[in-house]
Amino acid sequence: MKKIKLFDPIIDQFEEKTITKILHSGFWASGTGAGQVLKFENEFKKYLKTKNCVAVNSGTAALHLALSEIDIKGKEIILPSLSFVSTANAVLYNKGIPIFVDVDKKTLCIDPKEIKKKISKKTKVIIPVHFGGMPAKIDKIKKIGKENNCIIIEDVAHACGSIFKKKRIGTHGDMCCFSFHPVKNLAMPSGGLITINTRDHLQRKKSLLEKRWCGISNRKGTNYDVKQIGWNYYMNEFSAGIGLIQLKKLDRLNRIRKNIAKRYFKEISIPEKMEYSENCVYHFFWILVNNRDEFRKKFSKAGIETGIHYQPIHKMSLYNIKTKLPITEEISKKIITLPTHPNLKKYDVDKIIKLANSIGK
Repeated sequence: MKKIKLFDPIIDQFEEKTITKILHSGFWASGTGAGQVLKFENEFKKYLKTKNCVAVNSGTAALHLALSEIDIKGKEIILPSLSFVSTANAVLYNKGIPIFVDVDKKTLCIDPKEIKKKISKKTKVIIPVHFGGMPAKIDKIKKIGKENNCIIIEDVAHACGSIFKKKRIGTHGDMCCFSFHPVKNLAMPSGGLITINTRDHLQRKKSLLEKRWCGISNRKGTNYDVKQIGWNYYMNEFSAGIGLIQLKKLDRLNRIRKNIAKRYFKEISIPEKMEYSENCVYHFFWILVNNRDEFRKKFSKAGIETGIHYQPIHKMSLYNIKTKLPITEEISKKIITLPTHPNLKKYDVDKIIKLANSIGK
């Protein structure tokens, strides 16, 4: 029995040719970000219509570097607890204080009303997460940020290609952080990127370019200086080469994801489930069930992989924050994520829908 994976990268001969070409070139990586990396940055900037961007080696690195551009030591950073732990870890890397807030039950994105309840004079940054590829209410979040002199740094790990009010996600916040992990809608062996949408984007980009390569600046030949701390976060040529091919396919592949999600929304009879929206790119599709263990066991027995996204960060031992987030805590006990990747065939989707309905009765 062929297993239906939760995530599955979509590749063809173009990725294979690109890898072979880079392999034989002998130029595999450079801290300067030349070659394929620079090409990817330029093409991604055109795709999003953003002011500037800097490619890095992971979504975690993107979050770390973006927050490092703001002095958040001892400052409060508002974010959802329903996210991958990197969102919160990046706050700790920069010595900030994570303030977790609850999510909107319909979208599972951060709830602007809950932001208003937790915001204070110590709040420096708000980090919305576009959960599952569904755009958060970024207009309301930006308004709150402006009223409270806060910077908006978006976590766009799930949402490459999503749209909010006719603009692609990644162009609204001051800085936006993408992940190009192999499971993501735009997949690479490893990769991430920061878009910069501020007036000082040229200065910000210069700083980020230095930080992604150990703080190296003013490089002329073999001579260089280091003026600020940096990390080994630059993207390699293989990832960038694959990323250029994946970017060309992104909208088409996201359309396939949307079509799958539309079927799930219409045909899965379980009442609590992800809504359908043309603006979402469906990194996955979620449902909420009371009998999660039984559900997942039956799916696994049928050869269908499912996921749980996510365990609440505020409950984890590292954080262990005594705060009440009733929706997040309820969701985390019931959520199951289903595959939406474009490698799914019609009979795979039929099988998933039929089994979900049979268990959900």
